[in-house]
Amino acid sequence: MATGSYPATRFRRTKRFDAIRRLVRENTLSVDDLIWPVFIRDGEDDETPIPSMPGVSRLTVDRVVKAAREAADLGIPAICLFPYIDTSLKTELCEEAWNPDNLSNRATRAIKDAVPEIAVMTDVALDPYNINGHDGIVRDGVIVNDESVEALVKMAIAQAAAGSDILGPSDMMDGRIGQMRAALEAAGHRDTCILSYSAKYASAFYGPFRDAVGASGLLKGDKKTYQMDPGNTDEALRLVERDLREGADMVMVKPGMPYLDVCRRVAERFDAPLFAYQVSGEYAMISGAAQNGWIDGERAMMESLIAFKRAGCDGILTYFAKDAARLLNG
Repeated sequence: MATGSYPATRFRRTKRFDAIRRLVRENTLSVDDLIWPVFIRDGEDDETPIPSMPGVSRLTVDRVVKAAREAADLGIPAICLFPYIDTSLKTELCEEAWNPDNLSNRATRAIKDAVPEIAVMTDVALDPYNINGHDGIVRDGVIVNDESVEALVKMAIAQAAAGSDILGPSDMMDGRIGQMRAALEAAGHRDTCILSYSAKYASAFYGPFRDAVGASGLLKGDKKTYQMDPGNTDEALRLVERDLREGADMVMVKPGMPYLDVCRRVAERFDAPLFAYQVSGEYAMISGAAQNGWIDGERAMMESLIAFKRAGCDGILTYFAKDAARLLNG
């Protein structure tokens, strides 16, 4: 790619003032690009701050409905629910995960009744319901794949029946997308979308999230036998291809900022909607540094979000969604 030489070419000409910078900007961020993850808990008209995620709280169902209304009014297209449930409901087999009246399903129905225009995304993974803290069922210290998939399919059907618009399988078990899609078709939930966590890495950046859903103290061992090795990128492409072939409508790379190279490779390889999850650890780093006055929080937030668009993502799951939407709306 050839460019003219100085002084015929002066790159500063197009940087001279805001109007021209906007005209030549290659990538833009809009409210339409955002999905807002929120944590829900039992109770009434209350919320519990999460110490490791400054500014984020677990909300009771009535408050999450209000939050969904606020998000819709800001133009945010989707809200994603993550439940914090009482330890007494966590079991080896995770039966609460497909209870039609569990916390997540009750919140889904309440939001869809009150704010039908916002899309509700739900998490399909067993860790909030698992006494062992894992995304799959544990047998003799091993996270078993096929039995876990059977449980995840039942969970997906219960969420679709409750009104979930987008299912987010985040478990990384083999074959779960194909079995979920077949079960959804058979149950009449043909229009339910699947946004698959296709390339989910065994990352150190999930710590605050595990605090938020009450899984960190229960987790036995680690998740390296089913989540991706941080050194791999070719495998991510194979996983994305498999999930699309099995019936995923959208795919995700998680975490986001440490894996922008993976986002770029997926975007260049596949003509499918691509999302990144700016995970709890990424959020906590920016928010914590801003809280201490070490960085300009708003600028760092927006700079981090445009990075995902620059890498080829169509959208971002981010705890900054509401704050970013307010800035984008002026």
